[in-house]
Amino acid sequence: MEKKEQKPGFLKLKWAEDHMPLMGVIRNRFKTERPFADFKIGMALHVEAKTGILALLLREGGADVYLTSCNPLTSDDEVITSLREDFSLNVYGKRGESREDYYKNLDHVLGFSPDIIIDDGGDLTRLLHTEKSNLSENIIGGNEETTTGVNRLRVMDKKGILRFPMFNVNDAIMKHFFDNRYGTGQSTLEGIMVATNLLLSGKEATVCGYGYCGKGIASRLRGLGAHVSVTEIDPMKAVEAVMDGFPVRPIRESLNKSDFAVTATGMKSVIRYDDLLTAKPGIVLANAGHFNNEIEVDRLDKLSIKKEPMRKNVTRYFLGNGNHVDVLSEGRLVNLASGQGHPVEIMDMSFAIQALVAEYIVKNHSSLENKLYPVPVEIDNSVAMLKLQSLGISLDKLDEEQLDYANSWEEGT
Repeated sequence: MEKKEQKPGFLKLKWAEDHMPLMGVIRNRFKTERPFADFKIGMALHVEAKTGILALLLREGGADVYLTSCNPLTSDDEVITSLREDFSLNVYGKRGESREDYYKNLDHVLGFSPDIIIDDGGDLTRLLHTEKSNLSENIIGGNEETTTGVNRLRVMDKKGILRFPMFNVNDAIMKHFFDNRYGTGQSTLEGIMVATNLLLSGKEATVCGYGYCGKGIASRLRGLGAHVSVTEIDPMKAVEAVMDGFPVRPIRESLNKSDFAVTATGMKSVIRYDDLLTAKPGIVLANAGHFNNEIEVDRLDKLSIKKEPMRKNVTRYFLGNGNHVDVLSEGRLVNLASGQGHPVEIMDMSFAIQALVAEYIVKNHSSLENKLYPVPVEIDNSVAMLKLQSLGISLDKLDEEQLDYANSWEEGT
C-alpha cells in the first residue's frame, strides 16, 4: 500500500494490511495471475478496514468490485472515505444509515450486475431471489460469511430454489474454529466494555446459544472473571456446555440472576419482552448475532413506558412493571456497532478463505450446480499452511513406513 496523506481511514487500512500476512501472499499471486479479469464482484460485508483489504485484493486480482455494508450500524466512515478518495473503490453506505438507504445501497451494488457475490447475512442472496431475481442469471456463484446467512441458504437449498451456486464459508474449518470462537469471543467483549465501561469480573452473565460463537463468548467472559450460565435448545450443545463447566438454565431463570446477557444464536426473539419483566433490574443486553431481532427491541420500543440514552450505544428501557434494562447498540451486533469487529489476524484467515473460494468459483463455475457447497478441503488446508508459515511453524511428516501402516488393514497389533 503506497504511502499517502495520514488520514485516519488510510491509517486503519495500512494497519490492517500490515497484520494480514496471508492476504499479502494471496495478493502477490493475484496481481500476477489476475484470476478475476473481466469479472464483477458485488459485496455486502461489514465495511471496515479488514474488509477494505479484501476488496482491494480482489480488485488487484482483476475484478470490478462494488462494496456496501451488510448492517446499517457497522460501517466505518473513515475507512469508507479512504477507500473512495485514496483508492477510488466503488463503496456505498455510511454508519447509521436508515433502513431505506441500507436497501438502496444493496440495490445499487446489484445494479452493476455482478458475476459473483460475497454476502454476510444473506440480504444480497435474498434480493436476487425476490425483487432482483432478473439479475440472478448473471451470477456464477457466491460466498456466505456468517451463520445467519447460511441458515437461510440451507432452507433454500433444501427447497431446491437456489438460482446459483453458493459456498458456505461460515462452516469452513479455518473460519468457524477461529473466527466464530476466538474472533467473536474477543470482539463481543470489547464491544460490551467500550459501550459500558463496566467491570465484568465477579458479575453474573448469561450466554444464549452454545455454538462456536457462544463458546467463544462464554470462554472469554469466564476468563475475565464472570460467572457464566448458558441457555440452549440443543441437548447435545447443552451437554457440551455442562462438560465445559457452564451451568445450563432456562432463559428466565438465568436472566433473573444476570448482570449481563449476550445472544449468539441466529434465531429471532431469543430474549423476549416478557422474559425481561422478571430479569435482574439494570441487566445489560447485548447481541452478537447478525440481525437485530435476537433481542425483542421492537417490542421494547412499543411496550416500555419510556426509553432514555444513557451513554453512546446504551439505551435504557423502563418496563411497565417498574423494571428497567439497558440495551447496547440498538440490539445490533455489538462487536461492530460498539467495537472494532474481529481482530485483524482472525479476519486475515477468514478473508483468505473468501478470496480463494471466489477464485475457485471463477475456475469451476461451469461445473457447479445451483446448490449450497462446502468450502473445498484443499482451500482450508491451504489457509492453515499459510497461517503456520506466517507464524514460523513447521510440521512433521509421516515417513514411508508410517504411510504404509496408515493405509494397511492387515497389520496386527
